[in-house]
Amino acid sequence: MRPGNPEILGATPDGSGTNFAVYSAVAERVELCLFNQDGSLIEQRDLPECSSAVWHGYLPGCGPGQRYGLRVHGPFDPANGLRCNPAKLLLDPYAREIVGDFKWDPAVFDYKIEHGELHANTDDSAPFVPRSVVRGAFDDEIPNGPAVPWGETVFYECNVRGFTMRHPALEKSARGTFDGLRHKDVLAHLKSLGVSAIELMPVQTFIDEWHLAEMNLRNFWGYNTIGFFSPMQRYARGNPVTEFRDMVRTLHDAGLEVVMDVAYNHTGEADHQGPTLCFRGLDNLTYYRTEPDDHGAYVNDTGCGNTVDLDHIQVRQLVLDSLDYWASDMGVDGFRFDLATILGRRRDGFSSTHPFLVDISNHPKLRHVKLIAEPWDPGPGGYQLGKFPPRWAEWNDRYRDTVRAFWRGDPETSGEFASRLHGSADFFEASQRPPFASVNFVSCHDGFTLMDVVSYERRHNEANGEDNRDGHSHNLSANYGVEGTSDDRDIIETRRRQRLNMLATLLFSQGTPMLLAGDEFGHTQHGNNNAYAQDNETSWLDWSAMDLEFMEQVRELVLLRRETPLLRIDDYVHGTLKRENSTIEIRWINKDGEMKQADEWASSRAFSVLIEEVSGSGGLDAITILMNRYDEPTVLQLPIVSIATNWHVAFSSVRSPEATINGREVMVPGQSIALLVSR
Repeated sequence: MRPGNPEILGATPDGSGTNFAVYSAVAERVELCLFNQDGSLIEQRDLPECSSAVWHGYLPGCGPGQRYGLRVHGPFDPANGLRCNPAKLLLDPYAREIVGDFKWDPAVFDYKIEHGELHANTDDSAPFVPRSVVRGAFDDEIPNGPAVPWGETVFYECNVRGFTMRHPALEKSARGTFDGLRHKDVLAHLKSLGVSAIELMPVQTFIDEWHLAEMNLRNFWGYNTIGFFSPMQRYARGNPVTEFRDMVRTLHDAGLEVVMDVAYNHTGEADHQGPTLCFRGLDNLTYYRTEPDDHGAYVNDTGCGNTVDLDHIQVRQLVLDSLDYWASDMGVDGFRFDLATILGRRRDGFSSTHPFLVDISNHPKLRHVKLIAEPWDPGPGGYQLGKFPPRWAEWNDRYRDTVRAFWRGDPETSGEFASRLHGSADFFEASQRPPFASVNFVSCHDGFTLMDVVSYERRHNEANGEDNRDGHSHNLSANYGVEGTSDDRDIIETRRRQRLNMLATLLFSQGTPMLLAGDEFGHTQHGNNNAYAQDNETSWLDWSAMDLEFMEQVRELVLLRRETPLLRIDDYVHGTLKRENSTIEIRWINKDGEMKQADEWASSRAFSVLIEEVSGSGGLDAITILMNRYDEPTVLQLPIVSIATNWHVAFSSVRSPEATINGREVMVPGQSIALLVSR
């Protein structure tokens, strides 16, 4: 084995051999272990050189497909955060492919406690951990995605397994896989719905937590990453790398962007008592934040046991290289960052100018991708909605909570409801970002599905094995008379109307809408609002129970948004916005057709908003959105617009009878929303 190139981390074949390079500032020796496909050891050799804490070597004759792992020799002093144990076979942090299952066994832990004393665990972990695989460079490029402008973007959040596991058109082997998402009937559904981007829940290699394995459950969501470069083998029929790229290529051909949900905030190695699979054994103090006065204990700002230390330049480079790989080589069009506050958290708190956030924003190969933050984490000062830098959009949970509360009938919510409909300028305008920075949603993977928001007042998470203590208790939901399913026609109709009210609000609001897969046809998780461990029919979409009429109304809403530019204005309008060739005006209107006054908001239950654009040549484009939260039909007066116009009802969440226009009077059915468009 010859000295290699320390500049290229990971395993890089060149046709004659493979260069191996791995970072460890604490290692005294690093072994490369080569394995057959049956798991048996072929040979092991030391990486012969170390340059600036990068251990490297070049192995002639080694090529793509070779399975390998690493063993690190060095100081083992867990109380001081040093965790080098050569009995633990480690994954390469830069591995492009990971094969084999992780099995919970005492050997995967790097220490034992015997007679009250801690000792290194010398049991070999190799039989119980997956392998890294050498992969060659791709001989083809994935064509660029459709590059959908933010103003035309509609996200669709889905889980690779859950989306197709029960799809009747797919053969069994394709269900729950990347290949399943390529099926013509799946694509037809997505295209007919009108969404522009598929936001995939985590697909990077992850492991199942110990407590789930004990209960014969599996991690369904995927927020337990152990390989930042490798697609999850569970989601493939054959080779996960090839199948992921084929899926992206097909989705691009269908005009859809692919956004990945990524969890760079923590890893599947869990807390200091967790398994040693990769980062911990390579260089624990580099990859993880530890308590300043106790390096044997992790900072747990993620609530998942550990926190990745993005203050360290080597860790930042790892994540940037991972993002570059998924965008450049795998064709991904954007990233949604789980617990993104961690990415900008220094030891003294969150900063929008954290080097990592700056590096992502300025990375030359990431300039075209969409960046979306989940702007909170469980740590101190963890809620940072509206605080991310330019280029970033953010999940807006205040939008979700406000829309649910308003339509549920909570008092004094109309004022904030109007702010959310307007694009949440109170959170995003100060950072000089447009309304599209607010990713609006009324449901997502974490919490009730939309059907469950109107069917359950309490969580029902008993199947998770945590005595129903897990999950949110603040759901802002209602069951309208019966907890769970009901045969009562009035209850069924009320639930249907309220779902449409929330989805119509979502698609009529300024900002970027996100739909949860299955909400368009009534998917239920039977009240489980934390289904992270339910890789079963609780979470898998039931395509046989599809409500076709409801889905057609959702399609109508998405199409209306696409065809109505005033529903997606690229700037905040406070009263009047003058442009080069037109003037846009927004007016909030009370029941009598007059401008709403400040003291009216607290008790307001029925009102409208007029958005009109007058061109320099005198043309008029106008819409009015009318909300009626009363139980009974209510007459709302239309405002007088600047140019005489006729109105027609483009959408009403109640169709029998739907909203009707008589002169300036509009009869809006009880508990409903309507959109009027000028002719």
